[in-house]
Amino acid sequence: MRLQGKRVFVTAAGQGIGRASAIALSREGAHVIATDLHDKFLSDLNVAEAFALDVLDKAALVAAVTKAQPDVLVNCSGIVHSGTIEQATDEDFDLAMNLNVRAHFHAIQAAVPGMLERGKGAIVNIASVCSSLRGLPNRFIYGTSKGATIALTKQVAADYITRGIRANCIAPGTVDTPSLQGRLHATGDYDQAMKDFVARQPMGRLGTADEIAELVVYLSSDETKYMTGQCVAIDGGMTM
Repeated sequence: MRLQGKRVFVTAAGQGIGRASAIALSREGAHVIATDLHDKFLSDLNVAEAFALDVLDKAALVAAVTKAQPDVLVNCSGIVHSGTIEQATDEDFDLAMNLNVRAHFHAIQAAVPGMLERGKGAIVNIASVCSSLRGLPNRFIYGTSKGATIALTKQVAADYITRGIRANCIAPGTVDTPSLQGRLHATGDYDQAMKDFVARQPMGRLGTADEIAELVVYLSSDETKYMTGQCVAIDGGMTM
């Protein structure tokens, strides 16, 4: 088991990539502390610890991470807004930056002191191929926030590269998750929307949450202890 004895804190673990990651990490022997805004999504998650947590509540997030003393922090919280800069609102922009970036900042800030005491730690942030890697139509707010996630990851990696803490992020392409399904249905033409999403994947299919979770495990393990500051695209060829 690659993660035996490691304590791993996962945000947004109730559904999608977060849930798949919590399960995969636990399967590899980790003591997983899984959190999500909605505890109903955690009730059947078979991990060491699971509880509701609003990552936008800084005090609650910092307290939870500090108490957990994780060896690995996996930041999965996020939201997707559609539209161009013309449709963007300050409210949506603030929410995306708070959930996709600021929550990661607060969680990492809380985790770093314990990692420094132990002399090692791994941070894995979920970014997106829609970011500084490439632009996609109608994703102005989302792409901007995920670009910031990549920059945040590299800055943390640079600051702690000689102190045992690694920080990497993952840039998925389009992944079939409950969040995506909800957005497809919201278009009013599910079948066409699905065709459009699949069409932009050079591999001709969507990714799965389990596929992303395997990369989360890899970046969390000591197998990647010589790797930091990287953004790894797992995107069906979108950035090929």
